[in-house]
Amino acid sequence: MTRRGAAVPALALALLAVALAWVGAQGAALEEPGYYAQDVWTRDPYYARPEPELEPYSPPLPAGAGEEEREPRPPEPRPPKRATKPKKTPKREKLAPETPSPGKNGNRKGSRTRSSEKAASDDHGVHVGHDDVRESCPPLGLETLKITDFQLHASTVKRYGLGAHRGRLNIQAGINENDFYDGAWCAGRSDLHQWLEVDARRLTKFTGVITQGRSSLWLSDWVTSYKVMVSNDSHTWVTVKNGSGDMIFEGNSEKEIPVLNMLPVPMVARYIRVNPQSWFDNGSVCMRMEILGCPLPDPNNYYHRRNEMTTTDDLDFKHHNYKEMRQLMKVVNEMCPNITRIYNIGKSHQGLKLYAVEISDNPGEHEVGEPEFHYIAGAHGNEVLGRELLLLLLQFLCQEYLARNERVVHLVEETRIHILPSLNPDGYEKASQGGSELGGWSLGRWTHDGIDISNNFPDLNTLLWEAEDRQEVPKKVPNHHIPIPEWFLHENTTVAVETRAVIAWMEKIPFVLGGNLQGGELVVAYPYDMVRSLWKTQEHTPTPDDHVFRWLAYSYASTHRLMTDARRRVCHTEDFQKEEGTVNGASWHTVAGSLNDFSYLHTNCFELSIYVGCDKYPHESQLPEEWENNRESLIVFMEQVHRGIKGMVRDSYGKGIPNAIISVEGVNHDVRTASDGDYWRLLNPGEYVVTAKAEGFTTSTKSCMVGYAMGATRCDFTLSKTNLARIREIMERFGKQPLSRPARRLKLQGRKRRQRG
Repeated sequence: MTRRGAAVPALALALLAVALAWVGAQGAALEEPGYYAQDVWTRDPYYARPEPELEPYSPPLPAGAGEEEREPRPPEPRPPKRATKPKKTPKREKLAPETPSPGKNGNRKGSRTRSSEKAASDDHGVHVGHDDVRESCPPLGLETLKITDFQLHASTVKRYGLGAHRGRLNIQAGINENDFYDGAWCAGRSDLHQWLEVDARRLTKFTGVITQGRSSLWLSDWVTSYKVMVSNDSHTWVTVKNGSGDMIFEGNSEKEIPVLNMLPVPMVARYIRVNPQSWFDNGSVCMRMEILGCPLPDPNNYYHRRNEMTTTDDLDFKHHNYKEMRQLMKVVNEMCPNITRIYNIGKSHQGLKLYAVEISDNPGEHEVGEPEFHYIAGAHGNEVLGRELLLLLLQFLCQEYLARNERVVHLVEETRIHILPSLNPDGYEKASQGGSELGGWSLGRWTHDGIDISNNFPDLNTLLWEAEDRQEVPKKVPNHHIPIPEWFLHENTTVAVETRAVIAWMEKIPFVLGGNLQGGELVVAYPYDMVRSLWKTQEHTPTPDDHVFRWLAYSYASTHRLMTDARRRVCHTEDFQKEEGTVNGASWHTVAGSLNDFSYLHTNCFELSIYVGCDKYPHESQLPEEWENNRESLIVFMEQVHRGIKGMVRDSYGKGIPNAIISVEGVNHDVRTASDGDYWRLLNPGEYVVTAKAEGFTTSTKSCMVGYAMGATRCDFTLSKTNLARIREIMERFGKQPLSRPARRLKLQGRKRRQRG
């Protein structure tokens, strides 16, 4: 009896050990430090639960894998075979792969053989996908921040600023690279035991790895070859095989161009590691990366269901090349012919037309009293998200207008909207060759002749500020509508044809408000973009309308799903939460000749730069989520064109006076009336003293109240001609010219001298 009583607890313990091992083999969540810390950062609680068994979605386990899973596991990951050799200084040059070289192009793929398939599926419960090898999965989201910092781990780190959370594709380093925001993950030691790990938090079919070197102005660090390992429990790892040996993937040959390697066969697991095997001779083990993988369906997991973004809008969520963009515009025009018009503002350096779409209840004509608004995207050809958002916006406005959505109908009937999706189509064509993940940070950014359109406008800031220092404003130099310098208009000046087209477009149409969509960050920048103090690169430099610009920026940022979320991590190096997702351009980084500053100083238009996402060129699968992030903001920002005051400036006969000046007391920046005499002046709620004046007319001043409700306050002016203007008009009617005052004075003086003599 004693022996039997002792055997019962031993048997129970053995069964418990087997059960725990089986649960671990199915990818149960581990109690590792920092894993459940996600509870603090997500909007709703994350109810951690073991990963459910996904037998319907996973290939069957290899024979014998279940028995081997019951063996005790080592507490630490098993080091690569290469690391078990006697200690020796690791070779820094590329290791010769154990298979024929996969080639030098960006889409390198390992060869798939029966032996490699069998080797890759050996024990540990890691499944090998038997689907088509060429099947490509989207990125998991290291670059888009869909993968959180808590899901990234590393063997060692050189310092916090080079931690695992910085090992994201295309992440950029700060100006001072020895701070918290450096440009890669860098291992604390340069040996073969280092790794960078991603926890997908669910079973995922991994298909490829994209790597990149360290973002740095001064250092050259990149990995030239690496191994890939996968696991279901982060303890027992399976190295991707090629034949009977571990597969060595060819890495980078420089630090900026991304390199894609496809796995020889898809691997189903929860964790994936990249284990560097060699690196640049004079550098360290540093890398940025993205993982391609398809998360397997898990309808029973609350966390995954809650974080899956869906949209109910029936739109064309895909990337459009130039021909497809033109075709989409035609489809929208055919669906809504009464409110849309397609036109072009010029041509690119390569001869591609710069197409724009007008949306209005009377397309093709300026209606008196109706403000003009524009969106521009694609000034940098590789910042593709803005381009696609505007194409989605076109479809959305057309569909909702046909559905009689009251908000959209009111916006279309009361506003003349212009949408220019691709200002730099030449750059886009170049960026699209690399695709959404392989273009790097700058491929296609500039025009075909190497010009950055965003900073290619005339520098009017310096002209204004120098005139203010000489106290020549506004007597000799106006505080608005500053003329373009003659040198800028010369043909030999380094000005892109796209820039000249935009300038002509903005001079022709009396825009009131505009936004240029850019990428690579998540913030709204308002002017000035150029610092006033010499030799400074960052300095808060407000315009006279700073309060209005702050409101306009906040109207977009506050309605964006992520911009004002204090819990989100920064895209690269800057934290814009202290200003609620907005920033003065000059306090961020100084830029001379920006579109924002030019628009404010040369036209009536208030222009802002809207950075719509951390990823400049997101994968097609991310477009629905990015649309949901920005849809409300795009609509709200357009509605702000109806804030402030508007009206007509007429003469005593009721005819509109063009080019009349509208001044607001206390604001050292004026606007002018359009050709029909109508005007719009963006202002925040409050009471303002407004003055209208025009050459040859008397000045008129009145008080105008701006309320909080949507809709501009009507504030009309009637100006009478001055006595001198009336005399000139009478004299011109009878073919005589009135004498000017100096000439008349000299004539009278001569007559008096003759009388005295």
